[in-house]
Amino acid sequence: MNWQAVVESTVNAMGYELVEAERTAGGLLRVFIDRVAGDPRGEFIVVEDCEAVTHQLQHVLEVEDCSYQRLEVSSPGLDRPLKKAADFVRFAGQPVNLTLKLPFKGRKKFRGTLLALPEGEASGWRLLLDAAEPDRLKPQGKGAAELIMPTVGEFDRALDFQLDEVREARLVPVLDFKGRRFLPAAPAGAGEPAAAGVDGDREQ
Repeated sequence: MNWQAVVESTVNAMGYELVEAERTAGGLLRVFIDRVAGDPRGEFIVVEDCEAVTHQLQHVLEVEDCSYQRLEVSSPGLDRPLKKAADFVRFAGQPVNLTLKLPFKGRKKFRGTLLALPEGEASGWRLLLDAAEPDRLKPQGKGAAELIMPTVGEFDRALDFQLDEVREARLVPVLDFKGRRFLPAAPAGAGEPAAAGVDGDREQ
């Protein structure tokens, strides 16, 4: 298996969701993990989760002879990216920052509440735009990504889109002083303030 398949299978086998994995030119392998929906261990990724995944990945990557210089495992953060169709399903109803591949009405970036299109309509997604969106965004013409008038009265604008039109989608960070959606993990053994990951160095 290549390194991506090794990372994904290992993370999934431990009961976590792989949000994203990337390897830099300098040899840093960065892995972002999340709880799966309904995980009995709780909603948040914590230090112990990152430590456990780091240790297991170090072992498996060595067995599979996947080269890297450093390994970093962390939570996806407050602005978690939505990568797969399942991510859009899971986080429907939450505020999202959306960037289209191609501009619509002269812009690519939008913010609003993510919803699936109602049954009976074309498959896709709807972004109920924030009230702060400019008035110039009015429904005009037809297209895969177009502004339409939603059926619910409390919203006056919406953007309908397909997933293949999306360059990037991320949750809008929501600060909650009673608890955070994702808890950043501190480096294992570090005596410093919490950081966003656990860093496991591999000796070559």
